[in-house]
Amino acid sequence: MSESFDVIVIGAGPGGYVCAIRAAQLGMKVACVEKRATLGGTCLNVGCIPSKALLQSSENFEEISHSFAEHGINVGQVSLDLGRMQARKGEVVAANVKGVEFLFKKNKVTWLKGAGKITAPGKVEVEGQTYETKNIVIATGSDSAPLRGVEVDEKQIVTSTGGLELEKVPGHLVVIGGGVIGLELGSVWRRLGAEVTVIEFLDRLVPGMDNEIGKQFERVLGKQGMKFKLKSKVTAAEKSADGVTLTVEPAAGGEAEQIKADVVLLAIGRRPYVEGLGVADAGVELDERGRVKVDGQFRTNVPGIYAIGDVIAGPMLAHKAEEEGVAAAEIIAGQHGHVNYAAIPGVVYTWPEVATVGETEEQLKERGQAYTVGKFPFTANGRARAMGSTDGFVKILADKQTDRVLGAHILGPDAGTLIAEMVMAIEFGASAEDVARTCHAHPSLNEAVKEAALAADGRALHI
Repeated sequence: MSESFDVIVIGAGPGGYVCAIRAAQLGMKVACVEKRATLGGTCLNVGCIPSKALLQSSENFEEISHSFAEHGINVGQVSLDLGRMQARKGEVVAANVKGVEFLFKKNKVTWLKGAGKITAPGKVEVEGQTYETKNIVIATGSDSAPLRGVEVDEKQIVTSTGGLELEKVPGHLVVIGGGVIGLELGSVWRRLGAEVTVIEFLDRLVPGMDNEIGKQFERVLGKQGMKFKLKSKVTAAEKSADGVTLTVEPAAGGEAEQIKADVVLLAIGRRPYVEGLGVADAGVELDERGRVKVDGQFRTNVPGIYAIGDVIAGPMLAHKAEEEGVAAAEIIAGQHGHVNYAAIPGVVYTWPEVATVGETEEQLKERGQAYTVGKFPFTANGRARAMGSTDGFVKILADKQTDRVLGAHILGPDAGTLIAEMVMAIEFGASAEDVARTCHAHPSLNEAVKEAALAADGRALHI
């Protein structure tokens, strides 16, 4: 007889491993299926964590190469040891994935090693062995989206996975896609010396971002040396011994041009990963975009089968998956798990960073919402001046009648940390006045958030 469980989670990424841990905390017997040699999924192994390690290292290199002299620190000739930088990235990843393995042992979660397949409701097959369970949670995440005519080999034409593993700095890196992943990795290699060109189909970077923030973001990245070809599409990629030649056309149609690159990064988005999972055989319904269809409690159409994270609708963000993992575990345990999708932050970890939560100004206009806008620039913030990082601003959108915060958008230093205050404000239904009346330490970057909240009522103090 094979072992049976209360819950089997398929996938040990941020959504899956957190769901497994929470279910175990609630007293259930839990297993988590993972086919990688290490836990943590795409995020910890080849996504969020290694990219942030390289972003930090490359930012340090940029600072010491170009900014330290302004602070009276002269360091002489600076050289890059890319091998050591990549090794450090590996050490950061190893520490994180081992941490998840420790948490599994601590919470008595069984790791079923191998690829999982649902053979029937309540049955999961792993490496030829079938396990019975009362509940299945699909948490298989996502994979890089392909582009016709652009064949990935993870050497010359890479996804984010290969883009994190380059053994030398490319002379010219062409990024296909002006979204978060492309801009973050583009930033890494630009700082280390590559010429970077970003090709984007739409007329703007990071579609869905507040337009005013997006335009300023493009200007800041342009000032740093990134080049952009917007409203353009790549129709072919030809590899040779000395690089890749891309055929690029206007998105609306027109005359094609050739662009030569040493390395091409394909980053046009991600798609749900359900390959080999057996969802069709189990009768689990997918939507028109290949995502697993769920109701408000993460239940699929098949009783006892749930799904969370990138494999269902919504933003493909690790922290969104984590929140859903906790909520799904609590629902399975008979509690009332819930995710407030109006309070899910998004961050672009370039420098300066971009962080956003809630609605954009364009969304508010589209639904006819009356609103007020409060903005405050980092050029007027004492801490930002002391840091020498004054690009960007804070923007707060509030309901015109009730003053309730509807959205917040930050371009600036440590925006990913600063946004937490506004996520909390939205979670608790706070007004811009509530934020403005809260005492903020001086001198701190957070004061720019307070001033933007004051500006929503036309009474900013420092501008």
